[in-house]
Amino acid sequence: MTKFLLSVHVIAAILAIGPVAVAASMFPPAARRALATGPGDDSGPEGHSGHGPDPTGTLRLLHRICRVYAVVGVVVPVFGFATASQMGVLGSAWLIVSILLTALAALVLAALVLPAQSALLDGSAGAGRAARLGMVTGLFNLLWAAVTVLMIVRPGSTTGA
Repeated sequence: MTKFLLSVHVIAAILAIGPVAVAASMFPPAARRALATGPGDDSGPEGHSGHGPDPTGTLRLLHRICRVYAVVGVVVPVFGFATASQMGVLGSAWLIVSILLTALAALVLAALVLPAQSALLDGSAGAGRAARLGMVTGLFNLLWAAVTVLMIVRPGSTTGA
């Protein structure tokens, strides 16, 4: 049962957190490009100037990926807790730190990244907000990188790795 739970936990992390990390990282530069070009003139067949993809459509897609996969990502800690319980490591320091970093990453996503993306999409924020979003997104990804390292290294583990 432990191997099954761990497998689902890892697969869920890859398939749920990965797309959020990538889409969130792509959003700030796409927003800066969209702000630099301004709104399209609606003369092209795509509903904008006709030169390349619609920047607003790209931003909407990236934001939707972040929102949807953030919700799907809830399964990661659910299966993580089940796996840790099965392994008897719920009280381990590395796991507690991982849980705290995961909660912080979720908070950064819900309280900073997604609202900033929404503000940029609805036009209530400017280029400065896009730059700050890039920094916050980097923090979000750094938190997940730290969690990943802790999950692999597991200080004090008996794997010998």
